[in-house]
Amino acid sequence: MRNVTYSMGVSLDGYIVGPDGTFDWSAPDDELFSFVTDQIREVGVHLLGRRLYESMVYWETADQDPTLDDAMLEWAALWKALPKVVFSTTLSEVVGNTRLASGSLAQEIEQLRAAPEPGNIAIGGATLAAEAAAAGLIDEYRPKVYPVLVGGGVSYVPHRERRVDLELLETRTFGSGVVYLRQRVVGGP
Repeated sequence: MRNVTYSMGVSLDGYIVGPDGTFDWSAPDDELFSFVTDQIREVGVHLLGRRLYESMVYWETADQDPTLDDAMLEWAALWKALPKVVFSTTLSEVVGNTRLASGSLAQEIEQLRAAPEPGNIAIGGATLAAEAAAAGLIDEYRPKVYPVLVGGGVSYVPHRERRVDLELLETRTFGSGVVYLRQRVVGGP
């Protein structure tokens, strides 16, 4: 069965976006970018909310950007080929190897878990991840914790009154001070 993973950059105080709506503090250096590129190879399908989709749509045509280096072109090729499902009530069309969700998040995940395709089911976007977390659909949390306090904004994990026990599977510290934590939900796959 395919795992559902949630991986994003997060400030030490728990936010993926600061109070001013920016996340410029989470730009990866070369070492971290290489790690993230390797991680995307493990993904079989990526689920996105509308806002993250709109942020990432650039990568659907990034291969045409003459300013990109080889590492970014590699990322763009991987992202472009990756099947994506967007959850939105306002979008009527999407581009690339992307489709709009036809069912609820739980229904989509159930179908994707049962599919014979390889690779994890990655969730991106705080709102979508919050819905998945509240329903107990996330198997692994994979934050990349940045050495910054932003003081508020959009929380990586919504504050719901629900305890979730985790088991640490892996850590990695990067030269930039970013710490990657891979945590499995206890009782999950």
